[in-house]
Amino acid sequence: MSAFVKVCKVEDIPDGGVLGVEVGAEETPVALVRRGTEVFALHDVCSHAEVKLSEGEVYDDTLECWLHGSCFDVRSGKPTGPPATKPVNVYTVKIDGDDVLVSLSKES
Repeated sequence: MSAFVKVCKVEDIPDGGVLGVEVGAEETPVALVRRGTEVFALHDVCSHAEVKLSEGEVYDDTLECWLHGSCFDVRSGKPTGPPATKPVNVYTVKIDGDDVLVSLSKES
């Protein structure tokens, strides 16, 4: 399992919104979605059109890609609406005080 990396403060992510960050030495793009006290981390590249998901909108438990409207479940990364058919990776998040930490290991 890879180490957790501090990526931002909880308050940097709008409640009900999304924030794009780069994680680790390889600057892996990650979209952070906050729903109240929970934070979810998904790979920040749409599996359909390779654009940043963090530029999209959050609706309930889904993140919608701004380009073609594909929606992804923030918990599983699975698409909930076309045109995307492949999931995006999700990553493990820990909250340490006010800090958001992400591990780039895939969740099972």
